[in-house]
Amino acid sequence: MRKHVGKRREAFAARREAMGFTQESLAAAVGVEFSTVGRWERGALTPQPWRRPRIATALDVPLDELDALLGQVSTDAPTNPSQLSTGQEVPGQSGTSLALQGSASTGVAGYDPTAHVDVGAGPAEFLKPLTLNVQPPRRVGWAEVEQVKLMTRTLAASENLYGGGMAGEAGLAHLRWASRLLSSQADTSVEAGMFEAVGNLAGVVAFSAFDVGNHDAAARCFRFGLWCAEQGGSWELRAATLADMARQAIYLGNLDDALSLIEFAQVRADRLSATARAMIGVVRARLLAILGRHDEARAEVDRADIHFVGRQAATDPPWLVYYDEAEHAGSSARALTPLAMADKRPGDATERLETAIRLHSDAYPRSRAFSRTRLATLHMTIGDPREAVDIGQQAIADAAMLHSRRMNEELSKLVRACEGHLSIPEVADLSDFAASAISNV
Repeated sequence: MRKHVGKRREAFAARREAMGFTQESLAAAVGVEFSTVGRWERGALTPQPWRRPRIATALDVPLDELDALLGQVSTDAPTNPSQLSTGQEVPGQSGTSLALQGSASTGVAGYDPTAHVDVGAGPAEFLKPLTLNVQPPRRVGWAEVEQVKLMTRTLAASENLYGGGMAGEAGLAHLRWASRLLSSQADTSVEAGMFEAVGNLAGVVAFSAFDVGNHDAAARCFRFGLWCAEQGGSWELRAATLADMARQAIYLGNLDDALSLIEFAQVRADRLSATARAMIGVVRARLLAILGRHDEARAEVDRADIHFVGRQAATDPPWLVYYDEAEHAGSSARALTPLAMADKRPGDATERLETAIRLHSDAYPRSRAFSRTRLATLHMTIGDPREAVDIGQQAIADAAMLHSRRMNEELSKLVRACEGHLSIPEVADLSDFAASAISNV
């Protein structure tokens, strides 16, 4: 029998107080809710085994002494290796934790509801070896194509809201599954539709990896998406994928590669929608501006504006849904920013960024955060630094929920732009605020 701990743990509370911790400060030190420490001390809850080393460090006691403070004394500990242990903090329970085992025929073998559950080193390690080997259907139809499209929409929505972290990880699992559907039997039209759907999914996963700075994974997924586009005969998806690959090449400083990629994207532009032509034109304009070819960049933006005016949004493919008026304003402003910097006149770039901020919907908070940060940086560099402060503060607030290395880069640019105006107290505060907001992605 296990010894049940249901009374207040006076020794644990005394040790906490002796170390100068309140319940709230200990909770902060070990990474739990304030109420959790109170429940530990009342005996209503026992800390998970993987959390105890951090508690022991905070209280400056060895683990066995911490067990004693928790009243965790095990007598006649079960030795049956088939008993269950899964990792939740169990109300009123303490004692030795056992490993998870089971069998295919009986499910979880020998489950003991009184045993303290344990996931060993931690949740991530516990789940790491799990795989699901589900065979794809031998034949696929439009229902499976729609399933892939639904996956893609869900992942794209998550990435736009929170950045590429979770969307990329989950998306890669979806992509592996969807890629197996390409080997299933299908009618010719379904086969083309499946290649296009999987290629679009690959593009979302690639951009998620790009967003968090995993460029090798992004490049591989972009390449796979491009292959899918070619196999499915989708000129629109091919062009969009090449444009995204050009964006990555620009980010990495591979400007010659970027120029080749974007010019490949413009091959047979007559087969592309007006929205696609506008999007690709803006990417090329940005590249030309970076290369110092400002007159050509300005002309390319003008052409992109004309294409955008003529777009038929209702007929755009799924991967271009994001490219609305707000996105065109923000992307074209980015292309015009080097020109504004060279002329020291914010002008058109500022107006376009302001338009993007105003028009971005709540479905695209990351895009709005990018536009605000870029506008703040532009004002801080060649405009009014005090105006930049208000915009920058809101941008940092917008970025708080994003897991995005690209967002960190934009905030770093804002911090550098602040360096010339640190004598202004509000700018110094903004610089500190931005630096503290840069997350470890």
